[in-house]
Amino acid sequence: LFLQSTPATSIPTVQVQGQQMNLQPPSYTAASQQAEQMKKPGQNFMCLWQSCKKWFQTPSQVFYHAATEHGGKDVYPGQCLWEGCEPFQRQRFSFITHLQDKHCSRDALLAGLKQDEHGQVGNQKPSNK
Repeated sequence: LFLQSTPATSIPTVQVQGQQMNLQPPSYTAASQQAEQMKKPGQNFMCLWQSCKKWFQTPSQVFYHAATEHGGKDVYPGQCLWEGCEPFQRQRFSFITHLQDKHCSRDALLAGLKQDEHGQVGNQKPSNK
């Protein structure tokens, strides 16, 4: 399959059975891997689920995100994968309550960030101090 032979008169797009319509990479792939660097002013609360690391402005935004993205019907793995949490088997509704009480209160989120900063600096992320 050679695409060079057709004259390119518009933006380079490839149409191979509906796959890869656009040659520019989708922005969300970079965002998910570099969520830490994408912190915006006013975003002081981080989702500490496994390797999520997305930033939010309020604890309730973190809770909503975690409950839907990590605790949703089709994605919930059957246990809490929050950093530092015991991976007990939990029913989904029990998990949602646990998430709200143990991980998504303002104090818990701030404490988790401090632990993350001090405990994991050497692991994957470079420290930007």
